[in-house]
Amino acid sequence: MILYIAEKPSLARAIAAALPSPQKKEEGCIWLPNGDCISWCIGHLLEQAEPHQYNSAYKTWNLDHLPIIPDDWQWQEKANTKRQLSILKKLIKKATTLVHAGDPDREGQLLVDEVLHYAKVPAQKLKNTQRLLVNDLTPAAIKKALNTLRSNTEFAALSRSALGRARADWLYGLNLTRAYTIKGRQAGYQGVLSIGRVQTPILGLVAMRDKERENFVPKNFYQVWANIQTPQGESFQAKWLPSDACRPYMDEENRVLSLPLAQNVANRISNKPATVIDANYKQKKQSAPLPYSLSALQIDAAKAFSLSAQQVLDTCQTLYERHQMITYPRSDCRYLPSQQHKDAPAIIDALVRSGGDIQQGAKNADASRKNKAWNDKQVTAHHAIIPTTQAHKAASLSKTEALVFNLIARQYLMQFYPDYDYLASYIKVDIEGGLFEAKGNTPIALGWKALLPNKGKNKDTEDENQNELPKLNKNDALWCDQGQVQEKITTPPAAFTDATLLAAMTGISRFVTDKDIKAILKETDGLGTEATRASIIELLFKRGFLIRQGKQIHASQTGRAFIDCLPEQLVTPDMTAKWEAALNGISLGEASYQEFMTQLESNLNHLLTASRDMPISALQNLPAPTKNPFAKRKTSSPKKTPRTRKTTTSTTPSSHKKRRSKAPS
Repeated sequence: MILYIAEKPSLARAIAAALPSPQKKEEGCIWLPNGDCISWCIGHLLEQAEPHQYNSAYKTWNLDHLPIIPDDWQWQEKANTKRQLSILKKLIKKATTLVHAGDPDREGQLLVDEVLHYAKVPAQKLKNTQRLLVNDLTPAAIKKALNTLRSNTEFAALSRSALGRARADWLYGLNLTRAYTIKGRQAGYQGVLSIGRVQTPILGLVAMRDKERENFVPKNFYQVWANIQTPQGESFQAKWLPSDACRPYMDEENRVLSLPLAQNVANRISNKPATVIDANYKQKKQSAPLPYSLSALQIDAAKAFSLSAQQVLDTCQTLYERHQMITYPRSDCRYLPSQQHKDAPAIIDALVRSGGDIQQGAKNADASRKNKAWNDKQVTAHHAIIPTTQAHKAASLSKTEALVFNLIARQYLMQFYPDYDYLASYIKVDIEGGLFEAKGNTPIALGWKALLPNKGKNKDTEDENQNELPKLNKNDALWCDQGQVQEKITTPPAAFTDATLLAAMTGISRFVTDKDIKAILKETDGLGTEATRASIIELLFKRGFLIRQGKQIHASQTGRAFIDCLPEQLVTPDMTAKWEAALNGISLGEASYQEFMTQLESNLNHLLTASRDMPISALQNLPAPTKNPFAKRKTSSPKKTPRTRKTTTSTTPSSHKKRRSKAPS
């Protein structure tokens, strides 16, 4: 008997729909006519044991108990899913072959693996377990996946990485939250001072940005523009490039701060000849942006529709599970497998029949076109988020679902359009010994940009890039009619929004202060995972550490005060970013789980020592916690099957000696 173990009931039903009938439904499983069976988890069926299960003394929060680090990590059955776990254990024992059908990511890998280990599956049976990778819940896609099963052992490193993350979160969050909450109570603060290896640096980023904005002192700066005429009567503007002699009058960003200097340059160049010293014209091409990962989609949806990260994730889950109109949404990948390209005609045809906003764009798509998005080397357990052949059902979507789906569909269709073709022009001129430059981008063929609402205009570059510049040659004689001074004022860094905070989390290396750590991080290394970033932001709101003002996100008074009390290592993203890079290395088989845990425990002891040494006075000025800050907030977001990630559970003996954490097999 083959037993398919899905991550959740909806996935089990989708797998069943792709397999032969008649089928027999029983409690917790679906039987196939040949005697095979499909069963499921309901998110995590297991969680890490509470600290008091290792030592009853840990029911009381006490600084002397810390650090709490298990010698031998233990699982415990979740109370509300014990029945389903019992059914699974019996089926696992009866099965001759097991097929792991968790979601195609680190968490999905661990979620089923932990059940197999807990059920004490014999070594040989575990070795023969197969892996079903489902990115698309349509029957055709699942049938294809069933024909390409892989060995589950190939994904052991993925499981170790997820386990390392879970245990790191548990150790870090449990011990430091207890430490600072106890210190807070000693100082008279009656709330929980929650610490998380991701949530605290995120709060720190927001608090730091708020301080930068509050302490920002605006200053005027000046640009000089030359209005230039050609002998043929064409005109354009060129911007002054200050020389090194002007540096005493400039700031660190090379902005001129002296009005008299700018006025002097403008007066000196008015009604004066100009000479071309460089003229460059290059036809360039820009390829379509890659299909979406979850974070990239959340960022664009926040910019376009002011949707929160959680709203986008919830909507994507509905599009994936209920409507089956998109592929697996919790993806951190922006590439597609080569074999997926042959599905393009059917998907594009479904988009043509959708009747939605992207219908015309689908009609003009060339399904035979294949660009850099199809790259097997860049695809791991899952691929980018794209529409499925069920896209024709777009008329049945709610407003929010339609907005998110159209973004996904449009990004996919861009892959089947030509490159954006444009002429990049650059002119540098000499006027009275001063250098001036002009830049221009002239569209030749919009290509994929024809799908954009603004038809490809870039607001970030429109101010200084002119659409067209005249065709000139070196040494051509020109005339400067007039020099003009443009007065501007520096602005503070923008407050975080959903889009920019997500962008900060996904590209955290930009905010890392330690040069050595920054050097080992890739631009793509981020804080948290695709699936957890939204929930981390929501958790900070729920606990009253973050607040919203319109689209802006700010640290609350309590959040600000708490951050001010903490050591820099807890507040900056440096340490957590390094952990994320290490966890990614574990998932790729390039780093050691045991080494990661050993270093983590050593650093945890250092941080706990710092918390003990902190004077109580540092926490005495914390504002009182908001009323019931941990109450569940009402939301209109669509319901989804929860995937429970325990990051503040407890487990530990009382000894303070160094302990080894066993890596999973």
